[in-house]
Amino acid sequence: MASGSWHNRVGPPRCASPRASSPTHRSSLLRSLFPFSSSISLPRIPAHPSAERGRSIIWSARRVVEWRPCNWWSAKTSIALPAKSNGYIRVDCYGGLNQMRRDFCDGVGIARLLNATLILPKFEQTEGFVNIVRELPEDVTSREPFKVDCSKRNGNFDYIESVLPALLIHRFISITPAMAQRRDRYPLYAKAALCQACYRALRLNKDLEAKASLLLNAIPKPFLTLHLRFEPDMVAYSRCEYTGLSPKSVAAIDAARGERTPWTGNNAIAWRNRGKCPLTPNETSFILQALAIPTNTNIYLAAGDGLLELEGFTSAYTKVYTKSSFLDRKEFASMHGNTKAALDYHVSIHSDGYIATYFGNMDKMVSAMRSLKGMEKTLFLSRRAFANCSAMGLRGQELADAMWRVHLEDFVMERGYALPDCFCEFRL
Repeated sequence: MASGSWHNRVGPPRCASPRASSPTHRSSLLRSLFPFSSSISLPRIPAHPSAERGRSIIWSARRVVEWRPCNWWSAKTSIALPAKSNGYIRVDCYGGLNQMRRDFCDGVGIARLLNATLILPKFEQTEGFVNIVRELPEDVTSREPFKVDCSKRNGNFDYIESVLPALLIHRFISITPAMAQRRDRYPLYAKAALCQACYRALRLNKDLEAKASLLLNAIPKPFLTLHLRFEPDMVAYSRCEYTGLSPKSVAAIDAARGERTPWTGNNAIAWRNRGKCPLTPNETSFILQALAIPTNTNIYLAAGDGLLELEGFTSAYTKVYTKSSFLDRKEFASMHGNTKAALDYHVSIHSDGYIATYFGNMDKMVSAMRSLKGMEKTLFLSRRAFANCSAMGLRGQELADAMWRVHLEDFVMERGYALPDCFCEFRL
């Protein structure tokens, strides 16, 4: 067992091309290719490649590595809390559901690191890891907290050096964690508080959990959750250019771009080959078929509003369900974005399998929770490998074979799982 190690997905391209065997030929290919995506001709591979290649579904591969909660926090052992607190901290969380969750978990770790008392209505499962109060004492209730700027994102930022002095002076401060200090520099008792907050303490409220359970029960079983990210804002943020999209999709992306102009020329090629461009639904369908995921699989789409080019996926995978498939139309239309994200999160951590085309805050939390529950059928599709292999000239079955090899390696080594601070690697 190795604690704290982490698989880095950045490395040389993991595909080989018989068509681009020489460096000179490979360079000429890269120079000649435009920023490709949905415009690439992707000849449909068989829905069940195992029938032709003796290949079984990706989930049948035996794992070599497994990530499990580290004993030092899951066993609930911790250093006793000091008798006197240095003051009170309020964590101010902003953004989407999973970003707020991440910030709050960090806030718990920071409070423990600074020997502070966290202001929170109810967070009982962190007892013994960090001090918590429901109400402020009288001497601080009459004033607003002193706001400490944690936005410095440089390697020298340190909470003890930068935040503790203000806490000792003002006794009541508010922070928004900046992720500026690496968690691996925390002492174990502070990391244990963070891990307990993320994986033992936080729960959906009862009403939302009940709604999420109804949604989960309504989805035909067994099913795979697919977190597909090809919304206008995601594509616009990536600054990637796509050809062959419908006029409606192009208009939606242009409207979301604002001042973000897409990369062009060699910059666009380099950006795509670094894995920065979201997979289209068509590309996602291609990779899933390469992994021998049957086209009659029940698939729940966990995604934001406004997915583009979805017919590129549903033309092959026909049993596709979304939140709107089961929820009342008026209720769905009035539902807050974070509520929708919470429903997706609940379904994702309980689904038979989980595949993501991105590695954002939700994917990190879902993969970690699934690892906590021992749910092994989790995989992240490699945008970088798809771009690299395509740029080397692979198409059709050759490209499918390359995608199989890349993702088989990722699956058996359980690459890409989140929050290594709380999980340890076990060799099987």
